[in-house]
Amino acid sequence: MSRRIFSLIIAGALTAGLLVGCGSNFEDTKNDYTVQPEQATDEQKPGEGSDALENVAAEDTSIEETEKSEAEEKTIVVYFSATGNTEQVAGVIAKATGGELFPLEPVEPYTDEDLDWTDKDSRVGKEHEDPEKREIELVSTTIEGWKSASVVYVGYPLWWGIAAWPVNSFVKANDFAGKTVIPFCTSASSGLGESGELLAKLAGSGEWKEGMRFPSNASDEAVREWVESMESFQKSLNP
Repeated sequence: MSRRIFSLIIAGALTAGLLVGCGSNFEDTKNDYTVQPEQATDEQKPGEGSDALENVAAEDTSIEETEKSEAEEKTIVVYFSATGNTEQVAGVIAKATGGELFPLEPVEPYTDEDLDWTDKDSRVGKEHEDPEKREIELVSTTIEGWKSASVVYVGYPLWWGIAAWPVNSFVKANDFAGKTVIPFCTSASSGLGESGELLAKLAGSGEWKEGMRFPSNASDEAVREWVESMESFQKSLNP
């Protein structure tokens, strides 16, 4: 064989080897830069996404339950005050309980002359003698958020040993079902008597508790002490 032919054979063999080597190197490079399916999900472990969603859902439920609990604990202090004594007591109760005040206002307000109980010809005198005249129209009997209230204080002055009748209109107009109702009153001398029981019968719903009578000059401290005793009693029933 001539040297020229031998050289051509050797050169061809070297060229084929180089081509095979280049092809192999190209595949390795491609594999280095190709993102495999497993690698794309390395940072997120199986189930991690669903757990996060479950945690968010749990947090939302917790917030809803808290808001519901707060709503269920809402306290409302409803009162009618003729001369300001019941209003003063109601204000202390609302502050002590964090409750919402709701004054009952007759469409036709009572004047000092109207409230002269010693005069049979005064407005209250005539209303006392004729029960049909005790249907007192109020400016409003509707309280926003009434359904969410769990505790309702109902305050009034005593008129002839019973609750001042403007309160009757409110009691008859509302549903007290599911609520704890605590009456309180003010008077110069009379006791609570059956005033709370009569209102409970008129309402026909709600869990009415035994109330409290305060003198006309009741101190804020005395009112707060009573409120604290009532709240402690409620907590003992619902620990």
